[in-house]
Amino acid sequence: MERCSWVKLTEPIYVKYHDEEWGIPVFDDQQLFEMLCLEGAQAGLNWLTILKRREGYRQAFDYFDVEKIVQYDEAKLEALKQDERIIRNRLKIASVVTNAKSYVNIQQKHGSFSNYIWSFVEHKPIINRWERIEDVPITTEISDRMSKQLKKDGFKFVGSTICYAYMQAVGLVKDHTTNCFCYKE
Repeated sequence: MERCSWVKLTEPIYVKYHDEEWGIPVFDDQQLFEMLCLEGAQAGLNWLTILKRREGYRQAFDYFDVEKIVQYDEAKLEALKQDERIIRNRLKIASVVTNAKSYVNIQQKHGSFSNYIWSFVEHKPIINRWERIEDVPITTEISDRMSKQLKKDGFKFVGSTICYAYMQAVGLVKDHTTNCFCYKE
């Protein structure tokens, strides 16, 4: 069975993520928020590093419950900086709180975070036909637009490259290569 060439076959967690999550459309607000935070945590690192710590992130950040996260105080942020289950970068940790506040504003303004995020692709996944992983872009005009809007709406760690990886992860874009068993038109 062929998979996208970026999958490290020696890492079962990576294979499972590729086969069961990557590129599958997500519409649940909380899952979309979690993935946005995790993609931001990945900045400068590789996805496998974050994937291996995902459960730690969930526990550390109250399973990405925004109602709890927006209440975090300095003591909680300091405790998170000492938490070895996550990447202990002060700016990345603080961005989760900032993003939670922005997320709440988006929900109030747009009815749901899902509606807001999916509007960037007109509410249907973009299905690409890449033959090789080298052909897959790291940014697009849409990820540029998404990044600019997210920043305008107060989000942090949402550059265009992060946004495109996010779009791939939550199924706004389907970038499985055509030889991959997950590829479907």
